[in-house]
Amino acid sequence: MITAQTRYHAGLAAEQNVARDYERRGRQIASHRWRGAGGEVDLIVRDGDTLIFVEVKKSASHARAASRVSRRQMNRIYAAASEYIGDEPLGQLTDVRFDVATVDQFGAVQIIENAFMAA
Repeated sequence: MITAQTRYHAGLAAEQNVARDYERRGRQIASHRWRGAGGEVDLIVRDGDTLIFVEVKKSASHARAASRVSRRQMNRIYAAASEYIGDEPLGQLTDVRFDVATVDQFGAVQIIENAFMAA
């Protein structure tokens, strides 16, 4: 039986795998599980002057994980991102991107850049 605690720790492990993948690509992790009034963002990554807001999904396959991102989640992430960039030097003019990072049952990571653009 899979418990809530097991899912929680699996989610943490998936987020760590994704964070390491971004770091290998030369990006800096700005925040893990940042929570604002609008909601939570799994990872916030800096790529030069661009902030990348990342939703991490773990499932048996990458396709199944990606399909689990809902419009409601996207809206919460948009709201949280807007709140987060309020403290950035350029404020709402900050260059941002929204990625979905999927982790399959083997721990392999796939990153879908600008994932919210297609939704």
